[in-house]
Parts: sequence; C-alpha cells; structure tokens
Amino acid sequence: MRWDRLGRVGLLVVLAVVAGLYVQQALAYFSVRAQADQQLSVVKSLTRQNAVLAQEEKALNDPATIVHEARVLGMVRPGERPYVVTGLPNH
Repeated sequence: MRWDRLGRVGLLVVLAVVAGLYVQQALAYFSVRAQADQQLSVVKSLTRQNAVLAQEEKALNDPATIVHEARVLGMVRPGERPYVVTGLPNH
C-alpha cells in the first residue's frame, strides 16, 4: 500500500469537505442578502405610501377640503336651497 498516495487522497477529501462547507455558507449569505434587499425595497415602498397617506389625512382634515368633498357629493349647508337642473343636452 502506498501511504503517500493515501495521504494525498485523504487531504483532497478533507479539502473538498472544507470547500463544500465554505460554499454552503457563501450561498446562505447571498440568499440572506437577497432577502434583505427585497425587504428593504418593501420598506421603502411602504414608507412612500405612508407619506402619501399622511398627506392625504392632513388634506382631509382641512375644513376647505371637507366642504369641497361635501359639495361634490351634493350636500348643502343648513339654510341653503338645492337646485337640480334637468333637460340639458348631453355633450
């Protein structure tokens, strides 16, 4: 039996196992990094959506906006007389 050849084969097996462990950890790292990037994009999107909704909330709390939206819905103030115009030609 050639011990030097057996030693080299053993070292190659150990080297392959160690390399496999490093590759496995590298793949796990890149997978986690991709998930983190995806979650970051979700956070940025939700942050933008939150800003838009906060601005909309601020606008809806404005008395002028409330009056405008009520008029669009056809509401009138107490004491006002609503008029409905009919018979207009369709455009």
